Amino acid sequence: MSNFIPTPFKQDIIVVTNLEEQLIPGTFEHALHYLFEEAIDLSEFHLLYKNTHGGRAAYRPAVLLKIILYAYAKGVTSSRKIAHLCKYHLTFKALSCQAEPHFTTIANFVSSHSAQVAALFEQVLNICDECGLIGKELFAIDGCKMPSNAAKTWSGTHKELREKHDKLKKLVAHHMEKHAACDSAEKHEETIIQQQRHLKAVKTLTAAAEKIQRFLAENEPRMGKGKTPKEVKSNITDNESAKMKTSSKGTIQGFNGVATVDHKHQVIVDAQAFGEGQEQHLLQPIIETLDERLKRLNLSAGILGQSTIITADTGLSSEANNQYLFENEINAFIPDNQFRQRDPRFSEQKKKYGKRKQDERITQGEFFKPSEFTFDETAKTCLCPAGETMGLHHEGCDKNENVKLFFEGPVSKCRHCPLKEQCMRNPGTADKPGGKGRQVSFIIGKTTKRTNFTEWMKNRIDTDEGKAIYAHRMSTVEPVFANIEHNKGLKRFSLRGKEKVQGQWQLFCLVHNIEKLNNYGKMFNKMY
Repeated sequence: MSNFIPTPFKQDIIVVTNLEEQLIPGTFEHALHYLFEEAIDLSEFHLLYKNTHGGRAAYRPAVLLKIILYAYAKGVTSSRKIAHLCKYHLTFKALSCQAEPHFTTIANFVSSHSAQVAALFEQVLNICDECGLIGKELFAIDGCKMPSNAAKTWSGTHKELREKHDKLKKLVAHHMEKHAACDSAEKHEETIIQQQRHLKAVKTLTAAAEKIQRFLAENEPRMGKGKTPKEVKSNITDNESAKMKTSSKGTIQGFNGVATVDHKHQVIVDAQAFGEGQEQHLLQPIIETLDERLKRLNLSAGILGQSTIITADTGLSSEANNQYLFENEINAFIPDNQFRQRDPRFSEQKKKYGKRKQDERITQGEFFKPSEFTFDETAKTCLCPAGETMGLHHEGCDKNENVKLFFEGPVSKCRHCPLKEQCMRNPGTADKPGGKGRQVSFIIGKTTKRTNFTEWMKNRIDTDEGKAIYAHRMSTVEPVFANIEHNKGLKRFSLRGKEKVQGQWQLFCLVHNIEKLNNYGKMFNKMY
């Protein structure tokens, strides 16, 4: 029989371990330990503790920050899991010096120190600048939409929420009737079980209806931003979050984490969270916050009126934003949504790579153009190519404040017109008739265009220099979001409320910046 060395795994042993030696130089955890024990001033955190002359001793903020940021770097945001790792994971034990904080302590620390985290973010930014990681020549702005700790099923306008409340009350009445029927029926095991189910449903639905009723009584309708604000969907769980569409995650209830990234080493210089899906009105506060920070920290002379380049995607393009950039002499390159269509390099892209259902779509050139309609400006009438009179639907204005008339053909005639295939996008069939007749619009007394700041931006970005500069945007900011979401696994916010979520978003960005500091900060590496 073979002879092996015995391996009694259940035996108790004593292992002498130096905790600091478990943090290997060059690793992310070693950089964390050095930063929070030697380089960063945490006095703003210390001011919040009132136990100098009594009370239980608290865990040091440096310890909590180290274990939280290391956990985030591993994709762990749950305070319960972080508390578990502090008990059984050697690296967490080394970072915390064997401290085992309760999960409520960790959760409370993350959710109640947003202002201090913002100051910490700036301290790390200063260290990055001292190590030469911030070029301050080109900044790219973009947003990353993430789900929050709120269900989108609790979203809706006040009208929709009232309708949901009424439906819940009807369901309560229905279950009450069923419960009463079971109560009067002959008692046996199945009837008792059904009666208990109806009673439980009544309690659950009543609580939900009361929750909606309280929300409607305590909150005003939430209005969007713009020239003509409209009501947007509120959320009962977290009314500062928003229901927003994303390209890869579908429709989510969450926040938009916006980051401004420096081109040199992809260091995040500004991080803010917004509970709004639309990004256009965010540009001005983002630039002003960044400009103030750069001046206050003596990182540069700011952005306004300087040569520093700002780039962003089409989501931040608008006439108002372009006017703001022009008037403040900001060297920005933000394309409109027709940017690629004007670029000859992309003219064959659809033909080469294809587009969904492109063979089923009819191009605009195959329809009757407005010039083929007979328009009488004086009488405000219009005849279609088939000679039928079109009704004046309404009058409006274009973006240059010119009077614009909108005409629409009667759908009853358009459906049976022999020219409908050349005139209507959706002519309909016998089984599925089209919903509307042909529509066309004309401008009356067209005036000279007022100053158009969108055209100014188009002229900037359509140049060879503008295209070359804008090409740096994607390679600057997109890898940052890929690192945070894919590499680190930080794909959702676990808190509620804009202030708390912004603090957590800045912690996510701190993980990225400290990693950059550890990997590329030569002066930083020489410090320890």
